[in-house]
Amino acid sequence: MNWQTLAEEVIGGKVLTDEEAMTILETDDDDLLPLLHGAFTIRKHYYGKKVKLNMIINAKSGYCPENCGYCAQSRDSTAPIDKYPFITKEQILEGARRAYENKAGTYCIVASGRGPTTKDVRVVSEAVEEIKETYGLTVCACLGILKEEQAAKLKEAGVDRYNHNLNTSERHHDFITTSHTYEDRVGTVEMAKRNGMSPCSGAIIGMKEMKEDVIDIARSLRALDADSIPVNFLHAIDGTRLEGTDELNPRYCLKVLALFRYLNPTKEIRISGGREVNLRSLQPLGLYAANSIFVGDYLTTEGQEENSDFKMLQDLGFEIEMPKMAEPV
Repeated sequence: MNWQTLAEEVIGGKVLTDEEAMTILETDDDDLLPLLHGAFTIRKHYYGKKVKLNMIINAKSGYCPENCGYCAQSRDSTAPIDKYPFITKEQILEGARRAYENKAGTYCIVASGRGPTTKDVRVVSEAVEEIKETYGLTVCACLGILKEEQAAKLKEAGVDRYNHNLNTSERHHDFITTSHTYEDRVGTVEMAKRNGMSPCSGAIIGMKEMKEDVIDIARSLRALDADSIPVNFLHAIDGTRLEGTDELNPRYCLKVLALFRYLNPTKEIRISGGREVNLRSLQPLGLYAANSIFVGDYLTTEGQEENSDFKMLQDLGFEIEMPKMAEPV
C-alpha cells in the first residue's frame, strides 16, 4: 500500500474500503513510519501543526448504576476510588481556572451516572455562564444520557460541546455493558446535535474487541459526524470486569490512531485515556495522526505531568492552539 497516495486520495474525498481499513490495522511494523507520514499529511492539511489541549474535572465520582466493564465507577466495580456526590459550582470554577492556567482551550465537565438530575444541570449551567464570561474556554459537558429539556438548558447556558462516547461497535456493545443500549448512546449524541451543541463521541480500544469492531466504531463516528473524537486505550483497573486485560502495544495503538485519521480526516482526533500506559515512549508519534490530547489527570487514573506534555509538544515542533480567551478576573 502506498500510504502517501492513499492520504492524498482521502484529502480529495475518498472513503476507505473495509479492506483498506483492515490493511492499516494489520500493516507490518516495518511500514509504521510511512503509514504515520500519510496520516500526518491528512492531519497537516486540515490542522497544520497545531495541537488542542483539553482538561477534565470529575464532577461526580462513583455511585453509578451502570455496569460498564471498563469503568472503576460502575456499580459492579470494587476498585478503591474516591466517591463523592456532584461538586459545587465553586469547585467547577476552580477547575476552569486550572485549565486556563494549563493552556487547555477546552474544559470538560464529566460526571458519573446514567444521566444528570435537574439540580446537576442547574449547577453546571450556572458555572458555565461564569466560565464563559471569565475565561472564554470552550466547555464540553459529559453528564450521561440527556433529556431534551436538559440539553436545551445546557446549550442556553453556553455549553459548546457534549460528549457521549459510543465506546465500541454496536456488535460488541453488550459485552461491555447491558444496563443501557448502543441506541441510548447514539440518541444522546443526536440530541446534543439537535440542540446546537457540537457532538463529541469516541472509542475505547483494547476491550477484547476484534479489528472489525475498531473499523466499525471509526465508521460509526464518521456517520454521526462527531466533531471531536476521543480515542481511549484501555487502562485496565483492578476491581473492574476487564481487570488484567492487556491486549495493546504502542505500535498497534499508533495504527489505530492512523485509521481514525484516514476515516475521519477533517475531525479533531484526541489521544485520551490510557495514552501514557499504552503508547509509552511512542506518545509523540501519536500526534502525527491526532491533533488533540488531554493534559492533567483523567477521571480515576493519573495522567502525565503537564510540563512533560508541554516539552513533548515543543520537541515535536508543534504549536498549542490557544483559544481566544477573556482576561481572567
